[in-house]
Amino acid sequence: MGLEVVLNDIAEGAKSEVSRIEAEAKAVSEQIVEEARQTSREDLGRRLAAVEENLENQRQQVLSSANLEVKRIQLNKRKELLDSVYQDTVESIKTLPADKNEEYLKTLIKKYESEGSVIYSNKESEKIVRKRSSLKYGGNIDCLGGIVIENDDGTIRLDYTYDVLLKAVYERSLKQISDILDG
Repeated sequence: MGLEVVLNDIAEGAKSEVSRIEAEAKAVSEQIVEEARQTSREDLGRRLAAVEENLENQRQQVLSSANLEVKRIQLNKRKELLDSVYQDTVESIKTLPADKNEEYLKTLIKKYESEGSVIYSNKESEKIVRKRSSLKYGGNIDCLGGIVIENDDGTIRLDYTYDVLLKAVYERSLKQISDILDG
């Protein structure tokens, strides 16, 4: 019987050692699982933060692209509008009544005739220019109207054609026109 008691004691000791080891293993495994969960949460948090940052960057890029596209469209529409107004003005000049054209030519000749010795005009204005100017008529030029005055040796050429005057007014007024269009 003594042996049985010793065996029972050993078995009881072994059972208690197994229980202790199991409890210790369970605590360690729970700690490992909790650390893994914590690491997973931290990793998930980092990944979510990275995804959110990436999404914000993409949103900013899309907004920037959209803003640039809107500006490009606005500039194109503004250019179309300005070109249309310019073309309308050119058409208005082409269809100037003869008396208005003569009046404008008379004013230009009177103001600038003294600066040269040869005068040019388009074919339609030739009669008026020859009649109103004391300068030698140099011939016809391709323009909407107006005159070009040149000195004797051709080194100085003053262009007072409607084309050049319109372009100068247009370019001088672009800033003001742009401000008006911007509201």
